[in-house]
Order: sequence, then C-alpha cells, then structure tokens
Amino acid sequence: MEGRKTSEQLASGLDTGMKIQEPLVFGLDIGTRSVVGTVGYKKNIDSFTVVAQSVRFHETRAMMDGQIHDIQKVSETIAQVRRELERQLDRKLTRVCIAAAGRVLKTVTVRVDQKLGEEDFTDELITPETIHSLEMIAVQKAYEIIRRETRDESINFYCVGYTVVHYYLNDSMILNLDGHKGSRIAAEILATFLPEEVIDGLYAAVNKAGLEVDNLTLEPIAAINVAIPEKFRLLNIALVDVGAGTSDICITKDGTIVAYGMISMAGDAVTEVIVQKHLVDFATAEEIKIEASAKKKFITYQDIMGLAEKTTPENVLEETREKVNEITEKIAEKIRELNGGKAVSAVFIVGGGGKLPTFPELLAEHLGLQKERVALRGEEVLGAVTFLTETKKDPLLVTPIGICLNYYEQKNNFVFVQVNGERVKLYDNSHLTIVDAALAIGFPNDGLFPKRGKPLEFRLNGKKRLVRGQEGEPARILLNGRSAGINSTIEANDVIEITPSTVGAPAQLAVGGLAEYRSTIEFTVNGKRIVCPKFVRANRELVSEYYDIKEGDDLELLDYYTLRQLLDFMDVTYKDGILVNRMPAGEEERVYEKFRVDYDFGADTALNSLRYGKPENGDDGQEEAAENDFFEPAGTPADSAAAAGPVSVPITVNSQPVVLAGKSRYIVVDILDFYDFDVKTARGSRVVIKVNGGTAGFSTPVTKGDFVEMYWEG
Repeated sequence: MEGRKTSEQLASGLDTGMKIQEPLVFGLDIGTRSVVGTVGYKKNIDSFTVVAQSVRFHETRAMMDGQIHDIQKVSETIAQVRRELERQLDRKLTRVCIAAAGRVLKTVTVRVDQKLGEEDFTDELITPETIHSLEMIAVQKAYEIIRRETRDESINFYCVGYTVVHYYLNDSMILNLDGHKGSRIAAEILATFLPEEVIDGLYAAVNKAGLEVDNLTLEPIAAINVAIPEKFRLLNIALVDVGAGTSDICITKDGTIVAYGMISMAGDAVTEVIVQKHLVDFATAEEIKIEASAKKKFITYQDIMGLAEKTTPENVLEETREKVNEITEKIAEKIRELNGGKAVSAVFIVGGGGKLPTFPELLAEHLGLQKERVALRGEEVLGAVTFLTETKKDPLLVTPIGICLNYYEQKNNFVFVQVNGERVKLYDNSHLTIVDAALAIGFPNDGLFPKRGKPLEFRLNGKKRLVRGQEGEPARILLNGRSAGINSTIEANDVIEITPSTVGAPAQLAVGGLAEYRSTIEFTVNGKRIVCPKFVRANRELVSEYYDIKEGDDLELLDYYTLRQLLDFMDVTYKDGILVNRMPAGEEERVYEKFRVDYDFGADTALNSLRYGKPENGDDGQEEAAENDFFEPAGTPADSAAAAGPVSVPITVNSQPVVLAGKSRYIVVDILDFYDFDVKTARGSRVVIKVNGGTAGFSTPVTKGDFVEMYWEG
C-alpha cells in the first residue's frame, strides 16, 4: 500500500484512540447491487482491524448476476468508494485486492482411466509422476469439456485449481495410489475455471478507477476465510453466499474446499416479488425487504402512486415465502449435487440476500437438517474483527473482509511468463508450476511425460500376454536457462523452454525370453536319459527359442514330443512294438516329460548301435561331461577325444569350410561360434538343419568332414 501516513494523519471521522499499524490493505467487493470498500490491517494472526469502510450502490443495472455489463459505470462507482475511503484516511489509495464472483466460476467433474498392464497385474510400482500425469490428463479433459460447452473458441479459460475427489486402482476406490501395483488406475477430479472476459472486465473497471490489482481471489474463498475457520473445515460444511443476482455455494471436507457451485437466483428475485405486491420501485422494495429482516412492528412506504402505505414484517415474509422456498430448494439441490448426492452436516449463510428469517428455516427443511444446523453468519464470525468506524457487524461485510484477509494468505494475481517464445497469462495461485504454463499454451500433456513404445500383445498357451514397450525420455525443460522438472515452481516473467518427451522403443521378446520357457525336455529311452530341445509353436508352426514374437502371435509351449518326433530326433525308424510307459504306442502318441520309451530293435536296428549318456539310475557310477546327457551315434570318438583334449574339426557349412576348435567333441549349436548365421531375426517360420543330408537339430553331433546345411524355411 502506497502513501503511508501515521494515525495522526487519519481523518477526524475515525473513532479511534488506537495506533494504526502498517501496511493497510484495501479490499473491494464488486457486487451486483453495490460496491463495498474496506481498508484495514491484520493486528495479529487471529484478528483484523477495519480502519475505513464505504458502500456505494450502482445507480444503474451496470452489473447483472455478478457480470460487469457497463465497465464505465462500474468504474465510476468504484471511484466513488475509493474517494470516500481516501477522505476518511487522508491518503491516496493506488492498489486494491479484489475477488471474482463465484457465479462466474465453471466447475467440471471428470474421471480418467489409464491402463498400466495386462489384466490385473503389472510388475511396475505406481510413482508420484504417474499419478501427476493422470491428474493433468484429467485437467486437460475438464478444459476440453469447458470449451465444448461454451461453443465459443474465442473465450479463454484459466484453471484456478482442482481437487482429487477419488482415486481408483483396478476399479476399486483407494486413498493413495503411490507405491501400489495394478493394471488400471483412475482419478476423479473437480476442476475450477475462470473465463478470461470476466477477469478482463474486473481489471478494466478497477484500472479506470485509478487502481491497480494487488491480489485476486474468488468470492467463495474470501467468504469462507471468515465464515468457516480452518479448524472447522475437516467437517462437511456448506457456505452459501446469497447475493443479489446469484447464490454462491462452497463445500468443505477433510480440511479443504472440495467444490464450488452457484444458482442464478438470490435476493433480487425476492425484491421483485415485493415490487409486484406493493407497487413500489426496486429501491423501495429493497428497503421493505431489509426492514422485514429487522423485524420492525410496522413498515411504512410510499407506492408509485405517491400513496402512503403500511405493512408488517410478517406480511412481507408470507408474501415472499413461495419465492424463498423456490430459491432454497434449488440451493439444497445444488449442495447435494456438489456433495456427492447427499446433504452436508451444516450450512452457514452469508450475504444480504439470506437475511430473511424464512431463508435458513426453509433451507434446513429442504436439506433434511435440524434448523439449528443452518445459520446466518454475521456478528458471531466477525468477533475477531475490530471496527474503528461506527459500523454494524453484518453478513454483508463477510466477503469484503475476507478479500482483505486473503491478501495475507496468498498473493494471487495474473502473471506473465514466456513458454517456447509465446507470452502467456496465468492465474497465480501461489503454486504455479511448469505444467500450468505448458497447459496454458496447449502443449500436449503426453509431450511432457515419457511415452512408452508400442506394447507387444500375443497369446501364450491360450492366455493373453502383454509386454510393455520401453519408456522414452521425459521432456527436456529449461527454466531461465537452467534444467528443471515439470513440477518446478515458476514466477512472473520466467522464460520456459520445453522440448517434448520421446517415445520409447517398441516391445521385443524372443521365445527364449519367456519366463515359462525351458530349453530342453527329458525322456527315458531303454533306461537311458535323452535330452531334447523343447518344441514351441507360433501360429501352429514350429519355431526355435530365437524366434522373435510378433504382434498377435498364438504361441504354444509344448511339454511333449510325439513318438515320431522323438524317434526322428534320434535318427531311428519307427517300427511296431514300441512301448510308452509299458503300453504299445503309435507314431502320434504324445510322450511327456519323464515318460519312458522301451523297444527291442534287435541287432540289425540303428537304435541298438546308439550309445547313450549316463543311465537313469546311475548304475555305471561315472560322472560324465554335460554333453554326454545327449545321445550320439556309435563311432563318435567321444572317449578318446576327451582323453586327448581339445581337437580341431574341419567341416563344411552351407558350402563354406569351417574349422571347429576348443572342444573335445562338437554338436550343431557349436557351429554358431564359428559361422555367422542369424537365428534371432526370423526370416521364415523355422530353421532347417541338415547334417550329411539328413534332418538334424541343434544337439546333433558333428564330426570331421561333415556337410552341414542351415537355413530359414517358410
């Protein structure tokens, strides 16, 4: 506050022997019917002293329903209030605190859902960043709803705050998502917006009156700062500010303000009934209404014909009861709507429009509350307010004093910042962040947060499976040239540069990377252990463990071989008489893990000439090398090679000479260490392997001079 003077310099009109403290705060309540100016100071944390007070009524309907329609006329009324206060104070007033009417607030409740993983499981913890991203998506959705409802793209809106009503985890309500795991999260928020034209109108009227805005708040917040102390806000309470054109509603719960609302009916609707009933002008009707509230014995007035008339407060209350009933019924409906479909625990009423004795009574009836739970708040809530002027403590003063008090709580105003070269106006709610600035220029929400690459969805043994893509890089943010985060606070004239976040790599997974995949399966043939590679089918085609899973693949991890597959793997021809678990079996019989296969092939069969690894019961007592767990044809110099140590084995692979080295014996898979063959990138449905013209697998032995073919087929 500029132009400070001592108490001796104050006008003699002040009834004070008290010393005035500095700085003085000038608050202005710009209402539909009047402009109320208050100047005072906060003596200590619990009290406020009013030094000067002035009220001026609009001479015309320059404001309607809280909206300025004639800036010049409203500015003239403000100037009259300013000059009167300057006369009382004997000082120049240049800065003022104001409030935007609750009736111009637009509130939207939205719910947004986000999928995190497959079905009901994800192995990633929910972080504060994930939650904040969810909330910002909700705010953006609320903004889009506001714009859609207005159908006028030329009107800008400012989000002045939002409250999370509920969080959800897998569709169940939860208090806090942080640290949990789940596949789906959701948030329901209440977002509050102000239209730019309302703010611009207020600023223009104040500026034309020779004042600058020092602080801007919302009328419901200003009123609640006085009417409902913070210690009471843990309770579910409604504050109803009944003005001339509208009734503003504010709901508290759990220590905070959770909802705002309004109905477009208030004191003027009651006054208009009196106009019609008593044939008087609007100003006279207002006086009759005020006197009815004061419970005078008789009310005298002059009608438009110039005749002196007389009535009683009881008669006025009865005449207006139907209209008051209509207003309070609408207020009760709005309170329930804002409070999740139920009544609040108590209601406080402020503002001149609610001073009729029938108002609290009927509102309590519509809410189903005891009449003691709905009360007009005036003198009792102004107990900590001291007036140095001859002023009656009245509900009309709650909002202007609250505007002054808000100056000490937070310095809200509109500030300008620069985002990616664009100048942006923001409502300063004392905790502006990078996110607020980004939303103001329409920067896409997903451009701030890391974006995951495309997920991979497929089916495994009939069940849906999802692999999430890699997470990209978050947005790169510079605040005044220094690195910052999306939640970094910002101030007026800050310069912000935002480079959008990136998309991570798409999900990739080979068959061998499946948690359920085991590379081998074991059988017992004639008492000997046979270890075979495990079969996997992709879309009914056999693939190797190196097969890269594709979107929509239908995978089967086979836990069996057919008897034919097992015999083919062993290079044995099927003949009748083979037993599986001591029962005769055909070629298509499924042989599962640990199944026993028996067959007496006779001396002329290939199986009789095979030499196997260690017996199932370990009778030979020999601990052989891991390679001996696989069968190998007779004639392979395994024992002698092992004794002689590593040997070099020249072979031919796809018509190219290759020398295997470093081991005592070799199987097909060892070739990959010496020959460049890509088994990871699928170039067909399966890998074909042949040794000396015969079908082979990765565990087939190779010896000196063998001819090996390896290629993708299908």
